[in-house]
Amino acid sequence: MTLKISRILHAGYVFECEGTRIAFDPVVENPFSRNCHAFPDVRFDHAQFRAVHFDAVFISHFHDDHCSFDSLDLLDRATPLYIYCLFEELFDMVRELGFSKVHQLRLDAPVRVGPMTVIAREAMDADVDSMFHIQAGGLNVLNVVDSWIDPDMLPALARFAPWDMVLWPFQTMREIEVLSPSRAAPAPPRLPEEWIGQLVALKPRYVVPSSCQFVQEPWSWYNHAFFPITYRQFEQEVGAALPDAQVVRMNPSVSFVLDRDGIYAAPPLSWVVPVGDQDVDYRYEGHATPPPTADIARHFPALTSDEHARVIDYCTSGLLDKYRGMALPEESFFEKPRVWRLSVFDHAGEGTHFHYRIECDKIDLLAGVPDALSWTTEVPVARLYAALELGEALTSMYMRMNDAVFVQQTETDLLDAELVDDPLIRCLFNDVFGAYQAAQLRRIQDRNRRA
Repeated sequence: MTLKISRILHAGYVFECEGTRIAFDPVVENPFSRNCHAFPDVRFDHAQFRAVHFDAVFISHFHDDHCSFDSLDLLDRATPLYIYCLFEELFDMVRELGFSKVHQLRLDAPVRVGPMTVIAREAMDADVDSMFHIQAGGLNVLNVVDSWIDPDMLPALARFAPWDMVLWPFQTMREIEVLSPSRAAPAPPRLPEEWIGQLVALKPRYVVPSSCQFVQEPWSWYNHAFFPITYRQFEQEVGAALPDAQVVRMNPSVSFVLDRDGIYAAPPLSWVVPVGDQDVDYRYEGHATPPPTADIARHFPALTSDEHARVIDYCTSGLLDKYRGMALPEESFFEKPRVWRLSVFDHAGEGTHFHYRIECDKIDLLAGVPDALSWTTEVPVARLYAALELGEALTSMYMRMNDAVFVQQTETDLLDAELVDDPLIRCLFNDVFGAYQAAQLRRIQDRNRRA
């Protein structure tokens, strides 16, 4: 018995065995998740994709680069969906999209689909992520998705060693560091040590550098600051640590047949269409100076007057109400009295500045310009509006924190501060679930009503 494995994009795969076909995290959009552009570049033939029959679709977690309603909307509504998520709201929205066979995945509970068995395995952040263990024809494949393996889980996975194939998320990504680049430490020049140790314990025959198959907009400075690991470096380090393993690169559409004896090229997915050079690699320039937020904001279109008013109302009223209703994290930077400046930049690069006095869960809008600041946040106004109304994610907002020099005591306090303690981040994203999918669902339903 053989197992055919095909790459869609990012963490998306198709597995086929004896006429049964299942998909994992099928996102068929470019760009996806608003500003994730396929790398290498591809386009999708949606007419062909609509005609594909999947015996089941598995979704590892609710993040929008894994669970996109625009992609699910292309599937037959009778397709069984198996989703790992602890929030019932997502299942309600998927059913509202029209799917009738929606199942919640449980950790370590096998799901049999024809000759294949899929088992959700515990990831490091079990409140959000899961991994997939696929069994077929005596083969064991571990799809780590873009999660991390919890050290406590490793012995259980190592019992299946040697694994026939491991789909490993090869990028470390610097989604937090780019929020405050002037204060970020340089990226380590090698793969995390725990990755190598875990791969050695798994003893895979084949390792696929997986996930993180995207870059941001062509003009984005993130493209050389977000991704410190190259395919070449991954292959060199993994190859040196696992001399008996083979590192197999799978670009979008690429397919292989795996059996007990080896791995063989197979016809690609016809509905994933490569565009241009496919053997591209990342180039990290962590030393480069990022452009000012004002310049970044010029890349986005102007808001309408109503949209702009929505943002201003939030900055002067809604944000304050939201902040006052949240519990402050323990040992927060804002336990002491602080002065925070929020700057929003429009399509012309013009900034509007708001100043607030914060102490614990108290916040007040200040008149005028204070003498000293304790924390600064900058963001393009178009991206702030998108976060309020369209489910924009933090990683695509181009927020910038503390790109300034403060008084010495503040600088000392900032050494122990967490960037996600930023008041705007907390007000936009704390206790918010499924905003991206909810916005997609509204758009799909509006389109269907007009049709």
